[in-house]
Amino acid sequence: MTLSRRGVLTGTAAAAAGAAGVVGWRGADGVEAAVSAAPREPVKFTWWGNHSWEIRCGKSVVLTDPWLTRFKTGTYTQAGADAGTRVVSSPRIIDRYVSTANAVLVHHGHYDHIPDVPYVARKTGATVLGNETHLNLLRAMRTPGDQLSQVSGGEYLPFDGFTVEVFRSVHSCGGKHHQFAFPGTRPAVVPARPRTIADLVEGGTLAYVITIGGRRILSLSTAGFDPASLRDLQVDVVLAAPGGEPGVTDRLLSTIKPVKTVIATHWDDFDEPLDKPAVDWGGLAKLRASVEASGSTFTVVDHLRSITL
Repeated sequence: MTLSRRGVLTGTAAAAAGAAGVVGWRGADGVEAAVSAAPREPVKFTWWGNHSWEIRCGKSVVLTDPWLTRFKTGTYTQAGADAGTRVVSSPRIIDRYVSTANAVLVHHGHYDHIPDVPYVARKTGATVLGNETHLNLLRAMRTPGDQLSQVSGGEYLPFDGFTVEVFRSVHSCGGKHHQFAFPGTRPAVVPARPRTIADLVEGGTLAYVITIGGRRILSLSTAGFDPASLRDLQVDVVLAAPGGEPGVTDRLLSTIKPVKTVIATHWDDFDEPLDKPAVDWGGLAKLRASVEASGSTFTVVDHLRSITL
């Protein structure tokens, strides 16, 4: 398959796609593109809490922000997260759940998203996607450099059995001054190894569209999003998080084209055990109301449970 710089099929690839039948969609660069209409196959979504998902179709496995160690931080207490909490990663816990992966998608650099990625990468040999800050933090935590793929938004990346498109995004904000925890970036130079959760800065946020099993899945790790990047985007499934500024989910669902299914993500208190039912930190009801008002089907998956679409 040949893609032009703007993401449109060209030459013999375009002719072959025309013979096979194509579908149109707006890609990561905002341009209408044509891709082969793949037959639908079952896609299994398994939730490991927070924004940790295993998305599996046949032999293809994509992981989003796989964080399973879940060390206690106090994030959802009245006092909030203790910035001095030590960063740890437990291979013993990770090995219970992670067996294989082809790609790991890093959405942002916070402590509840990337501490387990280095071990997961070493265990699976997966390609790890992230921006410059994310990858510098991961290098500092001894992630194999030859598995790291730096992205920033606009990329269209084909893998065996699926594709990944990368979009610029933003972290959700809240409170009187519209803030989020541990802002900052780590460009150019690999920093010292992160020791506390304050060392794991947000570093910029990305969104991804995974096309697998004939379905397009928009993965958002926070309630924030970039309207310019996602306007009129067509997908089948959205992984959507609660929280953020008032009305943010309503704006998201009016920015993209109507979507059939929205699956709740990042809605559990991650100080609670992964092997127990998820505890809602308080945002799930508002997320449900926004999704159902848009006409989409709202789906909630409990810890370690799966849904197949």
